[in-house]
Amino acid sequence: MKTKLKGISYAKYGYLFSIPFVAAFLIFTLYPTIYTATLGFTDCRGVNNENYHFLTDDIFANYKSILENDSFRVSIKNTIAIWMMNFFPQITIALLLTAWFTSHSNEIKGKGFFKVVFYMPNIITAATVAILYHTLFNYPIGPINDFLVSNGLRDSSYYFFTSKTAARLIVAFIQFWTWYGNTMIVLISGVLGISPDIYEAADIDGANGIQTFFRITIPNLKTVLLYTLVTSLVGGLNMFDIPFLFLNGGPDRATLTTSVFIYNQAFSNSYLYNRASAASMIMWVIIALCSAVLFYIMRDKDQIKADKEIKKARKEARRTAKGGLNQWQL
Repeated sequence: MKTKLKGISYAKYGYLFSIPFVAAFLIFTLYPTIYTATLGFTDCRGVNNENYHFLTDDIFANYKSILENDSFRVSIKNTIAIWMMNFFPQITIALLLTAWFTSHSNEIKGKGFFKVVFYMPNIITAATVAILYHTLFNYPIGPINDFLVSNGLRDSSYYFFTSKTAARLIVAFIQFWTWYGNTMIVLISGVLGISPDIYEAADIDGANGIQTFFRITIPNLKTVLLYTLVTSLVGGLNMFDIPFLFLNGGPDRATLTTSVFIYNQAFSNSYLYNRASAASMIMWVIIALCSAVLFYIMRDKDQIKADKEIKKARKEARRTAKGGLNQWQL
């Protein structure tokens, strides 16, 4: 006697395990985002202001006010400049370290130790890092000033915190120092996912390390590089903790980023929640547009071309099959 085995569906368990994430996303991400977008069209100001109303005369008044605000325009320029100053050295050093750690010709002893050392700055809290670098560049007595004066590089101590250029460079360096290790780990993970057969074939063909890196590793890391670029862009345009804790946007708005500007609008004795919400949504749109542009520029053109050819071949096959069926019916 044959028995019919019932198939077991595990789909319900997948939905069950996804409930905590979905609930957390709805409560802590989606609802605050929608609420923030709503506040941008209201006159909500002040602490515990529950009697705010939607704007009727000019619904985009808060957005216009933010776009006309000189400090907001300065903060956007600072944010982009500081991000670019730290990202390009960050990705360059991360790629060099990735090539070093994943080299098939030179085996490095103690790889795990060096990876931990390079990644270590990423796990230090932002407050600790801000205090550390504030102490290093302190005036008139600080390790950096002591080094410059004792080695004859300067006659007297230099007040780094009053120089706009120095302040931006320090903040950019802190961002670079904090995140290059994380970028390196992500890139190394991407390299380890490349098939070893490709590298073996390159070795047999006589390719050197530089040729292997630029003609095999980099092309196969395109997706990982896109992920790194987009996440760095999102994090850079949302830069807050170091500029705020280090110099609170100073000197003279030199390190004022958009996130610091939004914080000052919402909480630094202003409590202009409507304008802070409008600024937040403007930055959200900017980040979304920039991310979309990056996805478009770094898209896999070969894969897109191959997909189009496959679709074209399928259409031709269906058309041929349909024509043959019609002929047979006739």
